[in-house]
Amino acid sequence: MAADRTSRIVGASWGLLVLNTLGSAGARTIVPLPRSLIQMVTMGALVAAFALALAVNPRVRIRPGAYLLLLTLLLVPSVISSVHLASGFGALFRCGRLALFVSTLWLLSRWWDGGTTFVRQHIRMYLAVLASVAAGLLASPGAALPDLYGGRLVGAWWPLTPPQIGQYAAVIIGLTVLLVLGRRTDRTSAAVVVVPSLVLLALTHTRTATLGLLVGLAAAIGSLVLTSAAARRFFAWALLCGAVAAVGFSSAVRTWFLRGQSQENFSSLTGRAKVWHALLTAPRTTTEYLFGAGLGDKSFDGLPIDNSWLAVYNEQGVLGVALVTAVIAVLGGVALLRPPSLSRACAIFLITYCAIASYTEAGLGDASPYLLHLAVAASLLATPAEAAALPAPGVPRRHVPRWAESGEVT
Repeated sequence: MAADRTSRIVGASWGLLVLNTLGSAGARTIVPLPRSLIQMVTMGALVAAFALALAVNPRVRIRPGAYLLLLTLLLVPSVISSVHLASGFGALFRCGRLALFVSTLWLLSRWWDGGTTFVRQHIRMYLAVLASVAAGLLASPGAALPDLYGGRLVGAWWPLTPPQIGQYAAVIIGLTVLLVLGRRTDRTSAAVVVVPSLVLLALTHTRTATLGLLVGLAAAIGSLVLTSAAARRFFAWALLCGAVAAVGFSSAVRTWFLRGQSQENFSSLTGRAKVWHALLTAPRTTTEYLFGAGLGDKSFDGLPIDNSWLAVYNEQGVLGVALVTAVIAVLGGVALLRPPSLSRACAIFLITYCAIASYTEAGLGDASPYLLHLAVAASLLATPAEAAALPAPGVPRRHVPRWAESGEVT
């Protein structure tokens, strides 16, 4: 009973972290929600997540690990650059948010044991988010597929952008497929998750999420092919279906990827390349070069950066870039050194997905879904805590008659 209660509290804390990272900017919703109200909800969720984690772990027992240590070190350039207030008081507020976010992960790390507990929590929470997106699509198709976003799917109840929805759908699709291959769930339950998520992913027209899903699954399943017959069969069928789709539906796939853009606009990554060039060529002081300009809204001159590495460089400097690089390298290296298993495959999928998405999405240097994905990967790669050794049971002493204790026979 106590274990079930603890599990529910840990799951609730994780769900509140997911809510905190949904953000407050996006499309117009069916019921207008003031941004200040959304920010109060998301920040309140983070405070509640920390309070629950502390309540269930009052003695602050943690599992030391490189991932959380590197995130903690990332606070150093964040604070150093933010105290100058070059990005305003909002930078210090974001530093506090990141510190509380990392502290909550530290408290929850006590339950990181290499199992799939947090994978299932991750799927449940993002499935709930996608259910709200689907409900918005059914309630108001016009609001869910607005012309402002080129007819791409957005959140009609909660302000979610197409890349966000695509990310959530791709992640739970990949994790659910791996759970099926590892025989941790049945095919019917998996279909309930995968099929609607694929539809939502297609409606978002999110290229990064689709590419991350395909490459991440290929890497994860490739790590299982030598030990899993199910993985080998799935890999063979996926190659066959991919070849058929490439030949028979190449025109449709090309149209879907272009999203009505010109070849020039597509090659410049929808204008991102211009922002990146301006950011890299902008003059910087030595302090800004080393520690960045402070945590901000991941934009440069009012335009979104849409690249995790450049966003970290802009806000946390080259020191921040080095720490984020170490995060990916350490998690990836540990995953490659682990023996083949379902946990290892799920971790490889999440690490690969985040690495690919980092090229056109920001978030690796601040509290974001990407840090939660990598936290799940870290929990999968954690070694199970060794059970305390039980004392060897004493050998019962056989009753010996008193007359037999003496060597004499009378």
